[in-house]
Amino acid sequence: MTLASRLPAFPWDALAADARVARAHPGGIVDLSVGTPVDPVPQVVTEALARAANSPGYPATAGTAAVREAAAGWLARQHGVTVPPDAILPVIGTKEFIAWLPTVLGCGPSDVVVFPELAYPTYEVGARLAGARPVAADGLVSLGPERVRLAWLNSPSNPTGKVLPAEHMRKVVGWARERGTVVASDECYLDLGWEAEPVSVLHPDACDGSHAGLLAVHSLSKRSNLAGYRAGFVTGDQALLTELLEIRKHAGMMVPAPIQAAMAAALADDSHAEQQRERYAARRARLRPALEAAGWAVELSEAGLYLWASHQGLDCWASVSKLAELGILVAPGEIYGPAGVRHIRVALTATDDRIDAAIARLTSLS
Repeated sequence: MTLASRLPAFPWDALAADARVARAHPGGIVDLSVGTPVDPVPQVVTEALARAANSPGYPATAGTAAVREAAAGWLARQHGVTVPPDAILPVIGTKEFIAWLPTVLGCGPSDVVVFPELAYPTYEVGARLAGARPVAADGLVSLGPERVRLAWLNSPSNPTGKVLPAEHMRKVVGWARERGTVVASDECYLDLGWEAEPVSVLHPDACDGSHAGLLAVHSLSKRSNLAGYRAGFVTGDQALLTELLEIRKHAGMMVPAPIQAAMAAALADDSHAEQQRERYAARRARLRPALEAAGWAVELSEAGLYLWASHQGLDCWASVSKLAELGILVAPGEIYGPAGVRHIRVALTATDDRIDAAIARLTSLS
């Protein structure tokens, strides 16, 4: 068996035909599928990147003091989470970290990796890369003799925007500690609560004041429009992070020094993040009622960058095709798990003029 044969088909390839239809629209495509940032990189970040451009030496895998202090400061300032700077580890974009974490933790055929029933596909991919058994489950699972080595949380959720309350997280943390399971929480949308206030798994209300057995994964892709920079970090249990650092040093998983300088500048500045949040809030406020007026019911979408929607009488692929005919490309819910077969994920990551174009086209269905 080849490595590639252990993996599911790349989900976005399934959209190719509908993407062609959407691109053929006379007014051009409105791409609300992938969720890639489209707004400018903040000036405070580009200036920091430029100042650090002359970086001929190898960067530190552990990160510079500046980026570690900035990340710890941001967590304390914005999310009520206290971690020491040496418990911050920069990563080359959080997708890389998510995909390889089961392997780095030593998961194998006798181990189970648990993730939400509606989930970012890379959680399953990471389990399969390690040769572990992926299990999609929203509740606390009992799997007999099999060991749950790693359990993923994702709040706010991609794709649904659901926010997990601190009480639920605390139950998961307690369950995991009884079994020696590592809990990794993907928190890349933590700044984007709309109808509920997201909380980190490292917040005292969620973890009873101890970070033992916990990892929280944070991305600057959405907060600071740095998807192209591949900039993120992980924090939490210091003993786990020490192990991860040693492995990443051997593997050469180093965030480039100019990117680390850009990360430090981004994490130290809240004003650009608030401006970006306001952009997304405005787009959401305009797009949601237009989608609802056109016949889609929006559910769960309490936070994050997506609207999770269903249309009576249509499965997810029929919804995708119907919108593609209007030149609007969205993601089918089924690529996030079988439970999403009747839903679509609609991203807020389009420019204001493209959002306006989508609204105008949706009006024709109202």
